[in-house]
Amino acid sequence: MALTKYGKSLIISSIILVIAGIVFTMQSNSIVGPSSSFMYNNPEWANYGFIIIGIGIVLAITGIIVSRIEKKREVNKK
Repeated sequence: MALTKYGKSLIISSIILVIAGIVFTMQSNSIVGPSSSFMYNNPEWANYGFIIIGIGIVLAITGIIVSRIEKKREVNKK
């Protein structure tokens, strides 16, 4: 599957969001990060992390759909 520029940028953005969400969740559960951080051992940030992961997954699905639509348009033009 060839990724087009819009689909590819959506997928890259989604990967960054999912990684950030995982880091937020891990830091809020005292797994990573300095103990002096306001996010460390703060359950509220675990919720934010899960929300960010969810947004990243939705963005990835959107990127895949956009990529497939753009690919079909390119094939139809030829």
